[in-house]
Amino acid sequence: MIKSGVININKPEGLTSQDVCTKLRRRLHIKRVGHTGTLDPMATGVLPVCFGKATRIIEYYDADLKTYEAVMQLGIVTDTLDRTGTVTERHPFDGITSEEIRLQFGQMTGRVEQTPPKYSALKVGGRRLYDYARAGEAVEIRTRQIFIGSLKVEEIDLPEGIIHFTVQCSKGTYIRTICDDIGRALGCGAVMTELTRTGSGFFELSRSVSLEEVLAMTEEELESVILPMEETLQYLGKASLRSESSVPFFRNGREIGGCFVQTILEPECPAHAAADSPVKDRWRIYDPEGRFLGISRYDRERDLFIADKIIME
Repeated sequence: MIKSGVININKPEGLTSQDVCTKLRRRLHIKRVGHTGTLDPMATGVLPVCFGKATRIIEYYDADLKTYEAVMQLGIVTDTLDRTGTVTERHPFDGITSEEIRLQFGQMTGRVEQTPPKYSALKVGGRRLYDYARAGEAVEIRTRQIFIGSLKVEEIDLPEGIIHFTVQCSKGTYIRTICDDIGRALGCGAVMTELTRTGSGFFELSRSVSLEEVLAMTEEELESVILPMEETLQYLGKASLRSESSVPFFRNGREIGGCFVQTILEPECPAHAAADSPVKDRWRIYDPEGRFLGISRYDRERDLFIADKIIME
């Protein structure tokens, strides 16, 4: 049985992301299991789950853009900003036009400030926001900057007030907040009624596997859907040590001069990544025989590779 890797799970509705990890932990018979990119229970779609040593690379997925297909309903406001919440407002929407809807969608791309929902897992003062909300306690929720690469209306049903749309965005973006913001801008309110994550960096819905299928697989079938961790890090560069004698240097966390490293693939850092992004100037490092050793940071000024994560056995 493979002891480390990544499985691209198509999360079903009704389970939390942690529920998925718990079920996989039992199936894989391994304690170290973690996911990247939390999905709310009502959401479905791509949920990369890492296990074993692969849990150490989760942070490198942070810069990956996520893509979603979503549906929103005009005329309703709930406390959770989606269909699972309690309705707090109802408003008519019969006077709203398709042009107005498309105009509001067009104004929400690029770097924008967003306020996370009060019913969310974001921590403030060491507690989840939904804990404050359920206890009826007030807490300051600060806005934060997110990146929306694209926000496209796919279909509008004006009589029913239903809008289908797709969005590509950065980590930390709440799609239900986008629905609420657009609904308020239109003057009628809106809630998210459906959400499917169709992509997250390397991972695509078309190449995912359902949780039910994974839990029913034989050991041989399971191994066929486990992805090597290094292959999923699409934004990192790829390089190999020129000599076997350099491997102990990497293993011990020592700096390695650029002349001792052979470049295979330059990093492709996404345009939206900040200077302190965990993928900036990071490289996958291999030994001369092609075995994955870990991840290194490249100091361009000094022409040095500095170990960031040592994953080799």
